[in-house]
Amino acid sequence: MSMNHGNTGLLMSASVALAKRELIRFFRQRTRVIGAIGQPVIFWILFGAGLRSSFQSPSWAIGLQRPLTYQEYFFPGIAVLIVLFTAIFSTISIIEDRREGFLQGVLVAPVSRAAIVAGKLLGGTTLALIQAGLFLVIGPLLSAVGLAPDFDPDWTLMRLLSAGLFLTLIAVELTALGFLIAWPMNSTQGFHAIMSILLMPMWLLSGAFFPGEKAGWLSWLIRCNPLTYGVAGLRRLLYAETLPSSPELPSMILCIVVTLGCSLMFFLICVRLTSRPAVSNVV
Repeated sequence: MSMNHGNTGLLMSASVALAKRELIRFFRQRTRVIGAIGQPVIFWILFGAGLRSSFQSPSWAIGLQRPLTYQEYFFPGIAVLIVLFTAIFSTISIIEDRREGFLQGVLVAPVSRAAIVAGKLLGGTTLALIQAGLFLVIGPLLSAVGLAPDFDPDWTLMRLLSAGLFLTLIAVELTALGFLIAWPMNSTQGFHAIMSILLMPMWLLSGAFFPGEKAGWLSWLIRCNPLTYGVAGLRRLLYAETLPSSPELPSMILCIVVTLGCSLMFFLICVRLTSRPAVSNVV
């Protein structure tokens, strides 16, 4: 019994230490703070202003109490984009740690590979939640000062807390995916290439940027994209919680199941990947 408690305590201590290191590193690099939240906010303001006149509200939005504007439609997608950027920035440090020799020291430490993965995910998820949560708060403030005039949310504290919990799940999913991509790589250039051809298209094809119901063959890619259910779930929690489910707006239960299932699957693959001798020899 005491041995199990000791192992659990060691695992938690190692995970918390790695997560704390991620937080310290992030807040010492101010450009990362600006880049992770500044660019998405600019996207939201500019695209919201430029596309509001040509936006056709999706069919599921008919059940809302008032017409859905483009800035309101785009808002959950931008929150997920902030989480995606944070996941990218936090997991690319794996490559930097390998170059500096820190990762070798972690791998030979008497801790399980699960603790290493959990620490990285805990740090990335915490950073993502801080930034995305801040965006949920400043969105209405930007509307109040006239930068987002078409955005007028009617949110309660319970809605924001529910959205924050679901964003945490999305952050775990995307950070684990970023870890999975970054672990076998030796160059940041290769990671950025994967980001350009996989992660950004994954976000674009999640229903975050445009409704997928009239997108033809793209609508099938949107439905097969696991991130679609993250964006749809967040959109339900903020706007359309009571609307019936449809292919473009899946039920909340399905959104939770898919996002939770992908998070767990990515985590287990990451643990298995870090345990492979061939990978350990490379790093």
